[in-house]
Amino acid sequence: MMKMTMIRDITPDDRARFLEMAQGFYSSSAVDHAIESRLLEATFDQALEKSPYVRVLMLEDDGRIVGFGILALTHATEVGGLTVLLEDLYIDGSCRGKGLGSKFMRFVEEEYPSAKRFRLEVATANKGAIELYRRLGYKTLSYVQMVKDV
Repeated sequence: MMKMTMIRDITPDDRARFLEMAQGFYSSSAVDHAIESRLLEATFDQALEKSPYVRVLMLEDDGRIVGFGILALTHATEVGGLTVLLEDLYIDGSCRGKGLGSKFMRFVEEEYPSAKRFRLEVATANKGAIELYRRLGYKTLSYVQMVKDV
C-alpha cells in the first residue's frame, strides 16, 4: 500500500501537536535561539484567524502529523511583488530524508503562483536543510539580517 502525504492548513484540533513540535523545533540546533511558548501560541492563533500575514501548514504522512511549516507573506521591492517567506519548516526526525521537505516546498510554490520570490532563513548549523534548499534552487544572499524587537 502506498503512503499518502498531505499538506493542509491548521485546524483548532492541531493546537497541541503543533505546539509540541514547535517547542521541539525551537529547542533544537536548527534555530538560533529558543522562543517563549506564548509566541508560538500567538502564531497559531493568528493563522487560525486567517491573518493575511501568516499561514501555518501541517504535514501528514500516512495519516500521522509529522511536521509543520510557517509562511509569512510580504511585498519585496527588489522583485516588485509578493514574497513568500518560509519562517519555519519542521519535519519529525523519523521522517527526514523521505522527500517531505521537497514536497512541502513544491506545494508552497504551487499555492502561490503569483509570488515573485520565495525566501527563507536557515541556521548555518542546519546543514541538511541548507543542502535541501540549494538542491531546490535557493541561493545564499550576502545581506546581514538585523532586527529590532519591540
